[in-house]
Amino acid sequence: MGSEGPKAVTIHINGFKKFQGIAENPTETVVNNLKAYVERRGLPAGVTLGSCTVLEAAGDGALPTLLKTLESSISQTNTNNEQVIWIHLGVNSGSSKFALERQAVNEATFLCPDQLGWQPQQIPVVLEDGGISRSRQTSLSTEAILKFLKKKGFDVVISDDAGRFVCNYVYYHSLRFAEQKGHKSLFVHVPLFSTIDEDTQMQFVATLFEAVASTC
Repeated sequence: MGSEGPKAVTIHINGFKKFQGIAENPTETVVNNLKAYVERRGLPAGVTLGSCTVLEAAGDGALPTLLKTLESSISQTNTNNEQVIWIHLGVNSGSSKFALERQAVNEATFLCPDQLGWQPQQIPVVLEDGGISRSRQTSLSTEAILKFLKKKGFDVVISDDAGRFVCNYVYYHSLRFAEQKGHKSLFVHVPLFSTIDEDTQMQFVATLFEAVASTC
């Protein structure tokens, strides 16, 4: 029997627009500039950059757009030997490091209204999943990704708390969708550009692609 060839990897990525207290969201800039950046830099063999999407920083009101974006990755998948990976970038204005989020919880508790005015308190992200204590974990090896990124010189940590705001809301839906479709999903929190500059963050995301692909 012949062995299968290496699995092709398609990575889709999203960032967010501005929201309360964050006039310039670095993830919007990174995602908007990413295609041109990786065209210059190149990607590892077998890795393709799929969609680059910037979402409204909102929960329930932006859910149809999020689900449509996730669904679009299915129509772009051509072979059974292709691994689809979703990377979600969100900003943590109080952090000085990159953070790989290991899980999301089924709870929406927004300390301030999202950009569409929604402010849920202790309600399930997905009602059918039961109570707010339910969590979902990424199937990617955050430990292996962390090790890869640290070897490249980036200041990265693993986090088990993505908050209860829009980032966690989107991540929970993405992890649920990924489990249903056989995809993989990872949320990464990044600092503000005033803490880690734009060029370093662009390098980080390109290296993150390498790290993620190396674990598949």
